Amino acid sequence: MMAEAQRRNFTIMVGCMVATSLAMAPAVILAQNASFVDLDGPLLLSKDRPGGLRYVDSLVYPPSPALWG
Repeated sequence: MMAEAQRRNFTIMVGCMVATSLAMAPAVILAQNASFVDLDGPLLLSKDRPGGLRYVDSLVYPPSPALWG
């Protein structure tokens, strides 16, 4: 879908509502080709999954391999 949207000159945004790092990790991969990214869902939780995404200022770092189980 992303390739077709880009072919049609659509602007790509990858976002989330509230979800754990396990849900966000695949979106981080898609976000590499997006113009706008909003993947702060794990920050809104009182507790995230162990080994989740690491956020520093406005950057998000890949999860540890432990996140995938």
